[in-house]
Amino acid sequence: MALITRQEIKGKVLAGEGLSPEEAFGLAGWPLERLEELLSLAQEVRERFWGREVELCSIINARSGLCREDCRFCAQSSRYRTEVEIYPLISPEKALEKARYMEIVGVRHFSLVTSGQNIEERDFKQVLEIYRMLRAETSLELHASLGSIDQEKARQLREAGVTTYHHNLETGRNYFPRICTTHTFKDRVATIRAAKSAGLAVCSGGIIGLGESMTDRLEMVLELRELGVRSVPVNILNPIPGTPLAKQKPLPVEEILKTVAIFRLIMPRSVLRLCGGREPALKEKQAAALRLAINGMVVGGYLTLPGNEIQKDLDMLFAAGLQPSR
Repeated sequence: MALITRQEIKGKVLAGEGLSPEEAFGLAGWPLERLEELLSLAQEVRERFWGREVELCSIINARSGLCREDCRFCAQSSRYRTEVEIYPLISPEKALEKARYMEIVGVRHFSLVTSGQNIEERDFKQVLEIYRMLRAETSLELHASLGSIDQEKARQLREAGVTTYHHNLETGRNYFPRICTTHTFKDRVATIRAAKSAGLAVCSGGIIGLGESMTDRLEMVLELRELGVRSVPVNILNPIPGTPLAKQKPLPVEEILKTVAIFRLIMPRSVLRLCGGREPALKEKQAAALRLAINGMVVGGYLTLPGNEIQKDLDMLFAAGLQPSR
């Protein structure tokens, strides 16, 4: 396939039309010598549609550990010997405490996340009560990540105040069996469709650095676009001792930047969120990723890892000439 030129794609993406699969795979073939050219184009698109703003969101690990699934990257799987903290569903008071703090520091979106492929009925009822309380006590936009759900559960979440359901594809369809065998890629797609059918927006992305190819990554994002997903979290594998991917070689920074730049050109109008693993993988290049392609960020810690202190992330944004969206 012939390499496409910058001019051939610039007009298209600046008009808000994402790259075709053929064009995306063509860009993936650009050598690293052309990385600056690619990053410059991604930045132009990012600024065209999103200015200098970064959308902040936060999550709380609402139920941790003892998951029966075998996702090879996950510290919460009961199949692996990790040092993850294990606890049942958190109290409403603890959820509200973190939500209020996040609201004070400028976070707009807040999500409860529970371990496991799905959520038991007893815990689900308690989660609904927590969301009703958060809706009454905060002005946050509420998200949920409770594993696989059907349309009825999605409807109940929407009625409780949830606006967005989070459920990652994790990787491309063809690579998925290499990272999980206890459920399928099709199962994940079914949850996304159930959430959308109930009137919820969907936030779905994945993890790069699992050993997948660039083609696998692009296939994931192209599928998300086909599903109508407009919010895409980009996690970078942080190998956890005790998991099968504990010794996975980290991605070079240049490859991470190239990946998110092509993601931006595939989905010019979408929110791309820099999430777990960003600190060890990108270090001082986090600001570059945000400035060049990413317009969203998870702050305040992840599921099993602490992350940066919020003020450090805010200082990083301001130093890069960026600002939290309001």
